Amino acid sequence: MQSELIERDRKVNWHPYTQMKTARHIPIIRGEGAYIFDANGKRYIDAVSSWWVTLHGHAHPYIAKKVAEQLNTLEQVIFAGFTHPVAIELSERLLNLLPDNQEKVFYTDNGSTAVEVALKMCIQYGHNQGVRKNKILAFKNGYHGDTFGAMSVSGRGLWTAPFGELLFDVLFIDAPTKENLSDTKSFIEKHASEIACFIYEPLVQGAGGMLIHEADDLSELMKFCKSKGILLIQDEIFVGFGRTGKLFAANHLSAQADIMCFSKGLTGGTMPLGITTCSQKIYDAFYSDDKTKALFHGHSFTASPLACAAALASMDLLLQEETQQNIKRICTQHQQFANTLAKHPKIKYVRQQGTIFALEWKIEEETSYFSDINEKIYPFFLENGILIRPLGNIIYLVPPYCISVEDLEYIYKYIMEALNVI
Repeated sequence: MQSELIERDRKVNWHPYTQMKTARHIPIIRGEGAYIFDANGKRYIDAVSSWWVTLHGHAHPYIAKKVAEQLNTLEQVIFAGFTHPVAIELSERLLNLLPDNQEKVFYTDNGSTAVEVALKMCIQYGHNQGVRKNKILAFKNGYHGDTFGAMSVSGRGLWTAPFGELLFDVLFIDAPTKENLSDTKSFIEKHASEIACFIYEPLVQGAGGMLIHEADDLSELMKFCKSKGILLIQDEIFVGFGRTGKLFAANHLSAQADIMCFSKGLTGGTMPLGITTCSQKIYDAFYSDDKTKALFHGHSFTASPLACAAALASMDLLLQEETQQNIKRICTQHQQFANTLAKHPKIKYVRQQGTIFALEWKIEEETSYFSDINEKIYPFFLENGILIRPLGNIIYLVPPYCISVEDLEYIYKYIMEALNVI
């Protein structure tokens, strides 16, 4: 069965971030908790939450029950001219958890589109008030998605090279440190009059290599940008819903963003959904008798009732005491393991923030997503029943919150073994 599915897949499917000529994709036929199972019955621990989305594990019965109930009630309705109870409830409950300046919710389909909406909000915010500010400020090594706007504000490199001439100009800065804040502020000061907004991944730059910066340094940079009239877009698509050890990265910060973006874990990994929230100040710039000042953006599946039901169920689970204790336990286990690795001769850096753990493997060349060592690391872990997806020479863990103490220890054991044998 496995070989037959692989062959059928190769004939018809084109997979993401993949050179298809050399790739082999394992057919997965079911999931349960922290595990996925292939067509031969082999079990893998999903140590990356299937691209950072599966908060509570696979095929969670509570989420499935709530989605099934919604499927038998209302599966879809156009969200222009209509609304529905689950979208209203999800917006109410999410806003209640966010910083108190977040007042409105705009629904989309995924993380990239949530970012696109945020960027359009900021550019049109000025336009609606007769102010032309078209520059965007962003971090080097950032990642905000693969649509053109999201690509433009993400780090440039081999991923974006074919499209370079089509991406709009962005002012890139280093992630903040106490040492570079003064120079960064000076740079921003020079361009402040033309900068519409600053978009950033708070605390952890995920696809950039799980790069971590301090909450105090980011808060200071946010406050400075606000003082210069620069709007703030906080991309919590990866770090939201408990990944940093608190409900949101915002809970670590002493400054508030104007706009926030969410996706990935929003539905517990059940189905796609994107959300962009904003302050009343942003919303009011579009609220007018002039129809041309409206935000002209939408998707066929905007505020999908099924996805909203999944998100509400995931939120129920996230806020349970058991889940919060699991998050704390995973943080503690990661911290303890990080301490044991700190002086390992093959490790350049160990990074940990909440339930996110990463180590940077020492290699002769520069750290790179395209490092050849990935070709050894990835199959080693698969052979031992562990799904990880290294970022080149960077191994990271983003486990579902239901992962057991024993399964995490098992993963740590094979990280140590990999360091010794590869």
